[in-house]
Amino acid sequence: MAYCRWSSDNWKCDLYCYEDVAVCWTTHVAANRRVGVENLPPDPMELIGTMSNDEWQKKYEEHRGMLKALTLEKITLPHAGETFHDRTLEEFRERLLNLREVGYHFPDHVLEAIDEELTDATAKEGNSG
Repeated sequence: MAYCRWSSDNWKCDLYCYEDVAVCWTTHVAANRRVGVENLPPDPMELIGTMSNDEWQKKYEEHRGMLKALTLEKITLPHAGETFHDRTLEEFRERLLNLREVGYHFPDHVLEAIDEELTDATAKEGNSG
């Protein structure tokens, strides 16, 4: 399961995070950012089902064209381009908080999902004893 991808938050996300098959949590930190993503129209993926297929396809193509026209700038923050593997959900959460503190962007729902998983895990531990 991916917690966030480069495309998350309408391409503003600096991280690609997922639970790895090796039973760890992997975080890839971007080495570059697109310049001007704040001027992109809403992500067409969020508009699925709100309009006809033809209208949606037009919006999707417009969005992709604008996205391709954006230039990339090198990220000069610590850890740019690095990959991390955390062995526990708690370590993964701490890593994300540290990356956010340094200046990386990712959606708040990532931390909310982790907190929910931690709460669920604690509840299961309490019920198994």
